Amino acid sequence: MGLGAGMYAIDNLLKNPVSTHVFSGEAPQELWKWSREAYHYTQLGKNVQCHVCPNQCILEEGDRSICRVKVNKGGKLYTLVYGNPCAVHVDPVEKKPLFHFLPGSLAFSIATAGCNFRCLNCQNWQISQSRPEETRNIELFPSDVVQEAVRSGAASIAYTYSEPTAFYEYMYDTSRIAKSMGIRNLWITNGYMREEALRDLCKYLDAANVDLKSFREEIYNKLNSGRLQPVLDTLKVLKDEGKWFEITNLVIPTYTDDMDMIRDMCEWIKRNLGLDYPLHFSRFNPMYKLTSLPPTPVETLESAIKIARDTGLKFVYIGNVPGHEAESTYCPSCGRVVIKRKGYIIDENNIQNGACKFCGERIPGVWK
Repeated sequence: MGLGAGMYAIDNLLKNPVSTHVFSGEAPQELWKWSREAYHYTQLGKNVQCHVCPNQCILEEGDRSICRVKVNKGGKLYTLVYGNPCAVHVDPVEKKPLFHFLPGSLAFSIATAGCNFRCLNCQNWQISQSRPEETRNIELFPSDVVQEAVRSGAASIAYTYSEPTAFYEYMYDTSRIAKSMGIRNLWITNGYMREEALRDLCKYLDAANVDLKSFREEIYNKLNSGRLQPVLDTLKVLKDEGKWFEITNLVIPTYTDDMDMIRDMCEWIKRNLGLDYPLHFSRFNPMYKLTSLPPTPVETLESAIKIARDTGLKFVYIGNVPGHEAESTYCPSCGRVVIKRKGYIIDENNIQNGACKFCGERIPGVWK
């Protein structure tokens, strides 16, 4: 299919918001050993309302949430994903991507089924858009996750791949144990979490990468099923809580490659977050329901980087283009390479005690 046909397909997709709804009467007949009573919810008579994310699902008896992993059984809200991850890997922390957090270290990475978004470009749709009954899971309760992370030599545990907000209880309890063992906790997320739940999680959180998928409400609504403002609120809360975070913006041809929108995003970051938090412009590759689109031209990513740098942002990167010079970190003072990367590999690390070893300029991040 050519680009013209692809544009026609996208136009059709954009006519209506992505469908999101609770799954009426689709809870399993019985709870299982990986079920736990959920956190952050209220009872409304026999109904329940979840307050973890802005969807705020109201479930009648036997209903299942938008994220597919929470159910109302007997007037209580239960998670179905507590100790049954469907993805477990040990990754370089750079893969998250986190470029200013313990570079060269390993992150023990887990995910369960489920997501509170419906992104048409999802790269992990096989698990994010599935129920836990439909994925191939292993048993790994919170204390087991921490033990395996220690055994693997990982410096951190990353809650990632699908959307950790969906498996909030599992993430929360695991991160609490990990913190007590000196293991760092990383939240790799769409940022679609309500403030109370997020501030609760921040007691144990060390860093996050937040997907800022667009800077237009209508695009969030039509291609991701969410809203922009709650994600912006999440970024402000992370800053207020003093947590390290980095931002990823996936640049997709025909809908997030508008340079005026990118300029607006960079200006918002400058005004509300400052100049020090890294921004990753990531290359889109055709995925899921957007296979008719081409990959993002590298030139488009380079134009985005120029806008971000002209805005004053100090640490701007290109992702999914291995070997590009914009994978590396440059000192904003002397311009020398302080971390040279190729893909997920660190070729040079010229940061000493959190500063450029050539000129002494402080480089924001978590380095030890």
